[in-house]
Amino acid sequence: MEIINSLAQAYAEKFSSQEDDLLHEIAVFANNHPHANMLSGQLQGRLLEMISLLQEPDRVLEIGTFMGYSALCLVKGLKKNGRLHTIELNKEDAATAEANFRKAGLLDRIILHTGNALSIIPTLKETWDLVFIDADKVNYPAYYKMVLPHVRRGGVILADNVLFHGLVLEKEIKDKNAAAIHAFNELILQDKSVEKVLLTVRDGLLLIRKK
Repeated sequence: MEIINSLAQAYAEKFSSQEDDLLHEIAVFANNHPHANMLSGQLQGRLLEMISLLQEPDRVLEIGTFMGYSALCLVKGLKKNGRLHTIELNKEDAATAEANFRKAGLLDRIILHTGNALSIIPTLKETWDLVFIDADKVNYPAYYKMVLPHVRRGGVILADNVLFHGLVLEKEIKDKNAAAIHAFNELILQDKSVEKVLLTVRDGLLLIRKK
């Protein structure tokens, strides 16, 4: 299902800041990947960058690195001595992301972890200012419950794909991932400890602010 009108999408991209050379290179390279749709892309990438620039985080956690595109957007607003931790399960994608971080000269600011996020997150003894969840959809609720206690008051959690190709809009949700995303959205809706807004950008982006 095409959720966003393609003409509106193109118009929004035209009147938004463009990708830098490395991000464009990653986007072109990703076109040949079997899961190319996993890339954040220009419009969402600029939104992630803008949120980071506005918040000026010291510690950022990204769950789901893919090729490093979104991490390179989120790192833009980091404070001088800030660090971004990103976790990728797939070893090949992690290697690609690491190469992109090296090209950007950011290996000292972006810490890449390869493996299962549910195992890695508890080992990271940090207080998060900004978290981006964009990994396997079934575990979204688990990731959220795991990181929320370690997000500072006023900190932000972003969750991608919360419209899941429009499948969450069906009266009877049969797709496993869409059902998991819908359950996650319900979980956030009922959580009184956070403020939330669901944006119809790309495949849906949920902004969650800890009170």
